[in-house]
Amino acid sequence: MDKYVIVGNPIAQSKSPFIHTLFARETEQKMTYETLKGSLGSFKEEISVFFTNGGRGCNITVPFKEDAYAIATVLTERACLAGAVNTLKKLDDGGILGDNTDGVGLVHDLLSKHVRLNGAKILLVGAGGAARGVVYPLLKHNPQQLVIANRRVNKAETLASLFADHSMDNISASSFDDLSELKFDVVINSTSASLSNQYPNIPASVFDKDTVVYDMVYGSGMTSSNQWAIEMGASRVIDGLGMLVGQAAESFTIWRKIRPKTSQVLRALRLKLAEQT
Repeated sequence: MDKYVIVGNPIAQSKSPFIHTLFARETEQKMTYETLKGSLGSFKEEISVFFTNGGRGCNITVPFKEDAYAIATVLTERACLAGAVNTLKKLDDGGILGDNTDGVGLVHDLLSKHVRLNGAKILLVGAGGAARGVVYPLLKHNPQQLVIANRRVNKAETLASLFADHSMDNISASSFDDLSELKFDVVINSTSASLSNQYPNIPASVFDKDTVVYDMVYGSGMTSSNQWAIEMGASRVIDGLGMLVGQAAESFTIWRKIRPKTSQVLRALRLKLAEQT
């Protein structure tokens, strides 16, 4: 049985073993997928032991995504641009491939829910690691405008500048206050505000009756950010559970060279979350 793990700290809350076990069953793959609690300061050594003992690949979550980036011997373009790795694969020559599937997971979920990205005006709220991981996949779908907004505008400006060479002058930065005269087709919240039952401090004027809002956070019910967006006039809200399943499917495809279907797994995961509340 080929061995796979997700490495993080903490890690007990991870839904990835549930997701990948269903993927393996669906695609008839002989593999196991478990959690591995990484030790701070010992990530490289622990991953080396895992691969030496026959491990084939792993997912990486906080706080080790930058550590994974550092130990990869081969990096994909999207991993380089994201500056972080969430997927490692042991190569036949002994090397380690590092990739980042977060942005692909987001885009896949948006498109599967019939959200138009090509030619759209997109607002990306937040300029941290979660935002950086999705900018390039969003730009590849040719939005009319991609505005990165952050409480500290200089951080948004730095992030936008990293992708200037990969855009068609359609990426820019903004403070929250300067958004008041703008409206968007898609608003993506990459902040962790909903984890504290809050919402990002953006003006409600960015929403109109056709705006779709996507919160990367997920839970058993509607997130606080999405609830606020609905109250402020957004037409539709989506949480990040589909992104979680989508990035997992991309990782699975990298490892096993077969793409699992996600809709049934997403339904099963949604039901599992509901049962836990």
